[in-house]
Amino acid sequence: MAYLDLQLQKRIDEKFSRLQSLRPLPADKVKKLREQFAIEMTYNSNAIEGNSLTLKETFLVINEGITIKGKPLKDHLEAKDHQDALGYLYDLVDQNKHGNILETTIRNLQKLVVKETASDIAGSYRTGNVIIGGARHRPPDAFEVPNLMRRAVNWINANEKKMHPVEFAALAHHKIVHIHPFFDGNGRTARLLMDLLLMRAGYPLAVVLKNDRKRYYQTLARADNDDFPPFVNFIARAVERSLDIYLNALLPITSKNQTYFLLSEIAKLTPYSEKYLNLLARQGKIDAHKNGRNWRVSLESIKNYIKNRQRQR
Repeated sequence: MAYLDLQLQKRIDEKFSRLQSLRPLPADKVKKLREQFAIEMTYNSNAIEGNSLTLKETFLVINEGITIKGKPLKDHLEAKDHQDALGYLYDLVDQNKHGNILETTIRNLQKLVVKETASDIAGSYRTGNVIIGGARHRPPDAFEVPNLMRRAVNWINANEKKMHPVEFAALAHHKIVHIHPFFDGNGRTARLLMDLLLMRAGYPLAVVLKNDRKRYYQTLARADNDDFPPFVNFIARAVERSLDIYLNALLPITSKNQTYFLLSEIAKLTPYSEKYLNLLARQGKIDAHKNGRNWRVSLESIKNYIKNRQRQR
């Protein structure tokens, strides 16, 4: 069964095709984009788990080695650990794009993200039962974890070429957090695994934004109850955002045929209110992406949405 919204999938496929047509990508621009995404990914992934560093502070800790006054040592160490895990991820993609994913791959990712903050449990499956605060889902008992992880990894290797890459990566992400195989670092590890699978298929890193934390957990909870489309499409919109950023950086100005507006600006040019446009953006029904806290949308996307509505009527 396919869970990815067809309209959203079509937009992603078109943008991915445009990105592929630009390959080989300029090495200097790829380097800058990787650096940008690495900081953004580290900041957001850690912030979702409660890290207090801001985006700028994360940059300073990683790139300048600066200690931020008033911020816990643990937060500094988490930033550096996550950056090391991203380096390992890039190495995996560069060295072996088509080999099987191994359990040790996932355990190594977790080992790196908790290397300096929980070294005693780094790379090891949990040996006790856990409860996820604020969630109804109760992870399986510890004795089940090794077998469930083997099954999850087998599923990943059996389905990588059988599904749309975005849907596949999202479902793999959910499988890991559903098992919750480690005492610490499960979310960060699952997001890194998801990005590893996306990058193996040629996509850029997809970043789950801190500002979307509530919706991220809500859609994960629905996936825990076998309602997968909301989570798959949530991840798909993160992928689309990354594709937009890459295309915006790589395409010549003369070939950028779409301009993205704030919702408040484009509401004045369309029959829809800012509130309704926000709803359409969150549902993935229009070509929109987040820049900080603000949605940006193209006028062309609104025109296409109106045309589709008229056809349905």
